[in-house]
Formats: sequence, C-alpha cells, structure tokens
Amino acid sequence: MSEPDFWNDLEKSQEMSKKLKDLKELISEYESIEKQCEDLNALIELGIEEGDESLSQEVHEEYKSLSKKINDMKIKTLLSGPYDRNNAILSIHAGAGGTEAQDWTEMLLRMYMRWASSKNYEVETVDYLPGDDAGVKSVTIMVKGAFAYGYLKCEAGVHRLVRISPFDAAGRRHTSFALVEVLPEIDDDIKVDIRPEDLKIDTYRSSGAGGQHVNKTESAIRITHIPTGIIVQCQSERSQMQNRETAMKMLKAKLMDLMIKEQKEKIEDLKGEHKEAGWGNQIRSYVFQPYTLVKDHRTNFEVGNVNAVMDGDIDEFINAYLKQKVS
Repeated sequence: MSEPDFWNDLEKSQEMSKKLKDLKELISEYESIEKQCEDLNALIELGIEEGDESLSQEVHEEYKSLSKKINDMKIKTLLSGPYDRNNAILSIHAGAGGTEAQDWTEMLLRMYMRWASSKNYEVETVDYLPGDDAGVKSVTIMVKGAFAYGYLKCEAGVHRLVRISPFDAAGRRHTSFALVEVLPEIDDDIKVDIRPEDLKIDTYRSSGAGGQHVNKTESAIRITHIPTGIIVQCQSERSQMQNRETAMKMLKAKLMDLMIKEQKEKIEDLKGEHKEAGWGNQIRSYVFQPYTLVKDHRTNFEVGNVNAVMDGDIDEFINAYLKQKVS
C-alpha cells in the first residue's frame, strides 16, 4: 500500500470512528429516555392503583423533565451538518452608535455566556476589546461542548436593540445594532491550504478588563491573511505560541467558512436567488420600550419576556430556526 493510500484510509477510519461514537451517544440517550418513560408510566399506574393523589406533583415534574429531554433529542437529530458537533467560535461586534452599541454588545455577551452555562459548556475568552466608556467594542469567545456550533450557528447575523438609553440624559429611545459571527472550530485533520508567505503576523500587548487578564509582554497575536484580508487575533493565552495556535485555528475556520459561502453564492447565482447580506438585515429584534418583545424575523417566533431571553433563555429561538431549515 502506498503512503497516500495509507493516510487516506486512516482518515476514513477516523471519520467512521467519530460517526460510530456519535451514533452510540444517540442510542444511549434514547435508551435513557425510554427508561425514564417506563418509570413514569409505572409511577402513574401506582398512583391510580393506590389512589394516592400526593404523587401527582411528582408525576408532573417527571413529565416536564421527560418532555424537555425528548424535545432536546428531536433538535439534535436536526444537527446533521459536517461541523455541527464541533466547538463554536462566537464573535460579537458593536455597530454604529458609540457607547450605546458597545453596551448592547456586552449585553449579548452576557446572554450567550448564560446560555452556555445552562448547557454546561465551557467558555474561553479568545479576544476582548473594551468599549471607550462602557461595554465592549468586540469580543470573541470559544464555546466548548458537543453540538455547540450546531446550536449557535443559528445566532449568526445582526441583532437589533430598541430601548430608552441609560446613557441619554434626555431619556430618548435608541436603536442599536451588533453583529454576531459564528464559526466551527475546525479539527486539525481537516486540510485548509494556508501558505506562510500569505500571512502577516503582528504581536501586541493584551488589553483585557484589568488585573490578571492584562499581560505586560507582547504575547497577543494578530494574523492577517493577505489574499483575503481576513484578520484574526487572540490574547487569551499566557504565551505567544499558544495565542498563535488559537489564532491559526480561527483563521482556518474563517477560510473554510469563506469557501463554503463562495460555493453557495455560485449555486444561488445559477438559481437567480442570490441576496446581498447587508448590515441592516437584522435577524432578531429585542424591544425593551415602549413594550417588551423579542422577535426573530426569519421564523417570526417571538416571546414577550425579554428579561428571560437576556438571561440566556434562547433555546426556543434556536429550535424554531432549526425546524424551519428542514421543513
């Protein structure tokens, strides 16, 4: 067997092993739900036989738990994309509007951090640029956990805030925008051609929120991919080498995303359906005044409890989007 054939067979074997692992996890989850369903039926039958109404509360709680698990599993079956199981690289950039937009960016960061915590995902801050007076100009986080990208890819786009600004002494209503970008962390075994001569690498001092996050040495890394103009940067690690490694992962993911988008545009051009993605094409609006409403403009799903959404309760928006994509 030649060397190229060996490596090709090895890659196919690794891909099959990953698929097998994914299927085993789904089967295990299904069996767990099946067992909980049987236990719930037994509990209901016991309550009926014994005439014990005190079990009704326990039955209700078990039913709620079971329903949530079944719904979560249904959604997982929709996550069949090639990178859906991967970790997610999520970036938020403040739009025009100065302090108001930067505060909105920080609010979105808090929302995603709380959502990730509810999923028991690990979150690592990769890059952080604080606002001039308050909030955040831009931030990039790595969300680590199974299906992190599959869920968070639904959040990519422009998010619009309408509220009475706490930074406006006249108490006027303001509209602010922030752009959310989501990329999968690309595995090392996926080949993306990046030539060293196409890279411009700069070092600089970290600019965190203060304290232990500020590095006094030039360990932060900024990489510019000259042919495409893509810029990535990382300052979360202590060493320059670690920051460079993370930045290269981000660049790899952005180049992969660019290739996919270019291919999609070619297909849509042939169909005559190509749309230009503009800054004004918000995917979701968050209204705090004069009423409270969060509405996704892609699915028309909406909720009135804006505080719950800002506390990370965004699963229903994600679920609605995933269901629409396969319908």
